[in-house]
Amino acid sequence: MIEMSKFIKPRKVVLVLAGPHSGRKAVIVKNIDDGNSDHPNSHALVAGIDHYPYKMTAAMGKKKTAKRSFFRSFLKVYNYNHLMCTKYSMAIPLDKTVVSKDVCRDPDLKCEGWREAKV
Repeated sequence: MIEMSKFIKPRKVVLVLAGPHSGRKAVIVKNIDDGNSDHPNSHALVAGIDHYPYKMTAAMGKKKTAKRSFFRSFLKVYNYNHLMCTKYSMAIPLDKTVVSKDVCRDPDLKCEGWREAKV
């Protein structure tokens, strides 16, 4: 019997296919191949970019450049069916204590997770 290799691994770049962040790029922080009590199916915690920065030119001033360089990140648990894996991977140093599945439950901790994911 042939066994398939796992291709959904941490630090892999994925595209989100469904939900409020569909079409956005994200990175897998932690993957859970077997379900648990919260999510019965295989799923992954992803960190991605919710709002991309706009294009800037050299003629723009400091205030406009600062406003256009703003971006927002997100943390969310997604089912594998709603993610499309790419061939790319990133070496990102995420603090596992700040960015975890427990962060998604508490709003105050979620803000700290967003800040850590931005780095």
